[in-house]
Amino acid sequence: MPNRCIHGGIYSVNPNLVKLDFSSSVNPLGISKFVLNAIYDNIDSIASVYPDPKCSELKKGILEYLNLDRDPDWINVGNGATEIIHNFARAFVRKRVVIPIPTFCEYEYASQLMNAQITFVQQKNLTVDTESIIRNAKNADVIYLCNPNNPTGILSSNKIRKILESVSKPTIILLDESFIELVTKRSKSDSMLGRIEEFDNVVIIRSLTKSFGLAGLRIGYCICNPKLGRKLSSYQISWNVNGIAQKAAACALKDRHHLTMAKALIKREREYMQSYIRRKAKTFVPIGSNVNFFLIRLKTIKSTKLRDLLLKRNGILVRDCASFNGLESGQYVRVSVKKHDENAQLLQALESIGI
Repeated sequence: MPNRCIHGGIYSVNPNLVKLDFSSSVNPLGISKFVLNAIYDNIDSIASVYPDPKCSELKKGILEYLNLDRDPDWINVGNGATEIIHNFARAFVRKRVVIPIPTFCEYEYASQLMNAQITFVQQKNLTVDTESIIRNAKNADVIYLCNPNNPTGILSSNKIRKILESVSKPTIILLDESFIELVTKRSKSDSMLGRIEEFDNVVIIRSLTKSFGLAGLRIGYCICNPKLGRKLSSYQISWNVNGIAQKAAACALKDRHHLTMAKALIKREREYMQSYIRRKAKTFVPIGSNVNFFLIRLKTIKSTKLRDLLLKRNGILVRDCASFNGLESGQYVRVSVKKHDENAQLLQALESIGI
């Protein structure tokens, strides 16, 4: 029986104990007021009718947001990126997949459900081992890549680009860019989206959950050539994305200022948090990151014990990374970047434990 994927979030523990959730890596500003107002204004007309099964308005908004002159058939919309990952596995996984670790556990879980043989490639110093992935790609149905990677937060675009250029059909590549919009210093070439036409074996996933604070509404999408897209959509259930999520997502894509503000906050607060830990830490080591979360390496305390202590004493939840394949040693926790007062509370709590 496949092992279910373990996630963070308040429901990973007793939610009544959580005052501050640093285990979920979502836009620290949450949902924008522009989106909230759109939901309030349209809730009556949306809630009483079935949603558009084709997500037509949202697909049009996605193409405009991405500045892509493409047919809507290039876009598939899912109930979060996770639904797309599982539909992808149903569509393309047959015998063997390649997964660099540590990374998002749904790739492994979705592949296990397809009874696939999984070749894990351990990352070197938490970065992509390009040559090993390319070498193991031979005769693989699928390769899963995540850029920036979860849980490390590290952007590895040059290495990802080399893999895409080196691996061709019949191997299909899922490239998860769910956090790329939250990269604080980013160039256009960091995303492979601009070259999607060149790669007819690549599916790129994006998540509005993370970037636009829509975690509870569950909304994500992927971009790929229509041939792959049609195969993906054949595994999609009817009305998979509810009407409120479609409206919220379409409006969120129009509020680029909200994302710009969030990225500025993330850059400033991540530097503050990591600098604070570096100055005062004797037992905790912050690991560099490009996005709205980062790992902390623990020298003297196991990750599960630290999580439980912070939760019990302070009501603060961090992500215990011992459940990530490749980080089972219990040496790492992951923390998200939030607003300044909240981040200060986390740092004070860590200090009280003995940082």
